This record gives sequence, structure tokens and C-alpha cells, in this order.
Amino acid sequence: MSWFESFILGLVQGLTEFLPISSSAHLRLTAAFAGWQDPGAAFTAITQIGTETAVLIYFRKDIGRILSAWTRSLTDKAMRQDHDAQVGWLVIVGSIPIGVLGVTLKDQIEGPFRDLRLIATTLIVMGIVLGIADRLAARDEAGGRHRAVRERKTLRNLSVRDGLVYGMCQAMALIPGVSRSGATISGGLLMGYTREAAARYSFLLAIPAVLASGVYELKDATEGHVSWGPTIFATLVAFGVGYAVIAWFMKFITTRSFMPFVIYRIVLGLALYVLVGTDVLSPHAGESGD
Repeated sequence: MSWFESFILGLVQGLTEFLPISSSAHLRLTAAFAGWQDPGAAFTAITQIGTETAVLIYFRKDIGRILSAWTRSLTDKAMRQDHDAQVGWLVIVGSIPIGVLGVTLKDQIEGPFRDLRLIATTLIVMGIVLGIADRLAARDEAGGRHRAVRERKTLRNLSVRDGLVYGMCQAMALIPGVSRSGATISGGLLMGYTREAAARYSFLLAIPAVLASGVYELKDATEGHVSWGPTIFATLVAFGVGYAVIAWFMKFITTRSFMPFVIYRIVLGLALYVLVGTDVLSPHAGESGD
């Protein structure tokens, strides 16, 4: 991998990690369109450490408060009723599905799941799901102003059941094209959470899974399967761009809907079908041996 490739891929990772459009799919597509070799699941996981570091810094006050309360709840039973301590426990509970499935499906994640036809399908299907969830949220918000529809939930309403549902949604993002934020935000909206609450918990829930995945994949770098220099450079680029995107996105969702992302996903998925169907792109473009 050249330094130019690593810069572009780091830029793409930072731009797409927190938007509901799938960073892993865009890394895969960027390489395919440019005629580069697929950067692979290991590169994606390691560069996500950069974007998750941006999450740690942006939400540092929330994370510090949650960690403090959760740590005290280990020895103080009364603290287990504290909201922040409960969020800490629910982040752990919600991380179990992706941890189990990530290890179980490792070979599929690095192989068949990266087929461009599957990515096109997940882009479209999850785009439709996000669109439905967004419309339901918009209806409730409009109805709430007229006292006609139930009030949507905040993170103070988070339960073990909801935490597990969030976790299962996050696990779906092991398939490129699904989008970690897209799946978890859609799940949150469908369960009745506000846009801001769904997005905030989505980012918090991703921290353990992404950092664990990145550390786990570091062994590929040490074994020579990933170029150290370009990968670290891409990770730094992803961090800087990712931080800016988080700040923008959290402001965006307070007043705007997710429909621009829905439309983008569907159009990109359909275009990908056409390109693969007309043999402009191979469904395995950029993979080793292609």
C-alpha cells in the first residue's frame, strides 16, 4: 500500500465511520474503483482505532462519568441503581453479540462478506430500514408537538432488553454495507428512542467492540500482513477527520432527518448492481488473485 492510498483510505474511514453509510463498504469500494487491492478487514479494524479515539475524546465527559459510576457499582450495590453505572453495564451486555459473532464468523468477514454484490444488497436493504425508522421518528416528533403520539425514549429508559437489541443490531455491521451506526441507530429509532439518544448510545456501544477488534487485528500487522507505516498514517488521518464528522453529525441529527443518507445508500447500491451486472466491476475486484 502506498502513502497516497493510505491517505485516501484514512480519509474515507474518517468521513464514513460515524455516518449511517458503512465505512467498511466504502473502504472496499474505494479500493475497487481505484483499482487498488482490497485493504482487507484487518486494515479496516486497525484504522477504526483512530475513529474510536475521536469518540473517546468527543464524549470524554460522558465516558468518564460512566466509567466512574460503573467502577463504584462493582463494590457499592446502591450505585447499581445509578443511571451512568447502568449504561456502563448495558454497554458491556450490548457488546457480547458482536464479540461472539466476530470471532465465530472471522473467515466469512474476511472473505465472502466482502463480495460487492452482497455489499450492494446490504446498502439498499439497510437504507430502506433506516428510512422506515426515520419516518417513524419524524411522525412521533410531529405528533408529540400536537400531543397525538407517544413521547420517544431517552437513554434513561435504556433496559437490558433494549441493550441486547442494540447489540444484535451492531453485530449486523460485521457485514460490509450494513453500517454500525446505521444498524444501531435504526434499531434505536424502531424501539422508540430519540435520534440523539440512538446516535449517542450507538457511539458509546461501538467503543469496546471496535477497540477490541483493532487490537485483535494488530497481530496481522506484526506478522507482516499489514504495512505498518501507511496503516498508522491512515489511522491518524481517520482520527482527525472522524472527530470533525462526529461534531457535525451530532448537531445535524437534532434538526434534520436521515433521508439524505437513505437516498445515498439506495442509489449507491443500485449503481453497484449495475456496474457488477455489466462487468464494469468484478464482484471480487481488488481481492487477492483478482
